Amino acid sequence: MTVTAVPVSTRTAEPRGSARHGVSFWLIGAVFAISMAFSTVPTPLYPLYQAQDGFTSFTVTIVFAVYALGVVTSLLLAGHISDWTGRRRILLPALGLEALAAVLFLGWPALPGLIVARFVTGLGVGMITATATAYLLELHAAHRPDAGRGRFELVSAAANLGGLGAGTLAAGALAQFVTAPLRTPYVVFLVLLALSALAVAAAPETVAASAARPRYRPQRIRVAGTDRLAYVTAALGAFAAFAVFGLFTSLAPTFVAGALHHPGRLLTGVVVFVVFGAAAGSQAASGALPAGRRFTAGLTAEAAGLVVLAAGMELPSLPLFLAGGAIAGAGAGLLFKSAIGSVAAAAAPHARGEALAGLFLIAYLGLIGPALGLGIATRYLPATTAMLWFTGLLLALLGVTAAARSRA
Repeated sequence: MTVTAVPVSTRTAEPRGSARHGVSFWLIGAVFAISMAFSTVPTPLYPLYQAQDGFTSFTVTIVFAVYALGVVTSLLLAGHISDWTGRRRILLPALGLEALAAVLFLGWPALPGLIVARFVTGLGVGMITATATAYLLELHAAHRPDAGRGRFELVSAAANLGGLGAGTLAAGALAQFVTAPLRTPYVVFLVLLALSALAVAAAPETVAASAARPRYRPQRIRVAGTDRLAYVTAALGAFAAFAVFGLFTSLAPTFVAGALHHPGRLLTGVVVFVVFGAAAGSQAASGALPAGRRFTAGLTAEAAGLVVLAAGMELPSLPLFLAGGAIAGAGAGLLFKSAIGSVAAAAAPHARGEALAGLFLIAYLGLIGPALGLGIATRYLPATTAMLWFTGLLLALLGVTAAARSRA
């Protein structure tokens, strides 16, 4: 789960303005969406895995945290390598990792296999997000050298967060209407990943690899610019945004099936799709908003959505729960887009990747920490009580972020 990052390199290896760059822009957008969609396929299937293996909601959060750990590891070790090796040379092995994960899901459906497959998925996603985002921007610039970035921003947001939502929707629908719900979704995506590899192989390279490669080192993390308070504010916003995403991709399916008494697999996919779809939609629609107003709108929308979400849990009411998720998701999308823009603008060009790596790391801590905390809490408290405590703590964090923003 990441959003648009500004790439370090925009060197093109082929002439600009060709139709091939235009076609490849859309193909890589589709590859990006399929890759991100695959990463959320298990989300609506967790209740089935729980029924099959008898593990608890806490175990679900462990599985989810392992995925996020894989993403962070990959971002730090390989997220920047495509700047000198080329985009295709990173995308192809990353797609291979996702295909390997699909095979693991199919051949090793027990809990240990689920954990290994989720970690491998995270490794692939961490390589794909930064590389595909950079690739899209470079293909867009090569095809339309005199155009603005509007098309790139719209497609990258739709492919990234929209893909995350589409994966849960597709997996939920397949699980609802096929006879092998723990196999068919992975078979379908294994085919889509193979087609994605063909699309990448056919696309033009946009980075001219230099004869002398830089010495390898892991991605360093650097605070952008000299305004540390502005960076901390952006990091708090990113943490809060990903905490919402983590809630809905880890425990929300179990909560909807249990506490809200709606066990339908398709509905579980719809619940998560609503959150990510709203996030992608708000990012795409906010291009004309000034950065400060976008950040404030994100804070306000996420806070309002959490209040509605809490009401939906307390009553309980599925429509209110869905409405709260959509509003909070839209706010989270705005918050993270603002955080990325703020950090990218403040960082020097040569340090931009390192500054964004730091932001992504903090964001993924927001994905892991609250989800694990919720999982632990559900071992001692009713699910509704734990979720209400979560929303209260997250509202407090949003208040702290708003206070920091007013001083930045």
